[in-house]
Amino acid sequence: MTPPVLDRRLVLETPQQIPDGAGGYQTSWVALGTLWAQIRPGTGRETRGPAAPMSRVPYRIVLRAASPGSDARPRAGQRLREGGRLFAVLAVAEADPAGRYLTVQAEEETVQ
Repeated sequence: MTPPVLDRRLVLETPQQIPDGAGGYQTSWVALGTLWAQIRPGTGRETRGPAAPMSRVPYRIVLRAASPGSDARPRAGQRLREGGRLFAVLAVAEADPAGRYLTVQAEEETVQ
């Protein structure tokens, strides 16, 4: 495997549920740390969102490996942020046999 160029700074965020005072909750996002990554887009598609059409684009994001259970290892349900761009983490797996890198399957949603 050719080593990836980790030149994109991403913030790993995890959801936190806060009671709304009416029996429900509101989701807030908490930053866990900064990770350096290589981002490769896939083929996008347009889907119907709740209020407007949405553009969905899958991404393959490569990061330095972190051991399972570590706060530095992304998990499905978390997200990666690059400025105003948000990448929902769908799945995470080792990218190479030596376990030096992780591959994150993510999706970016953009309201059109």
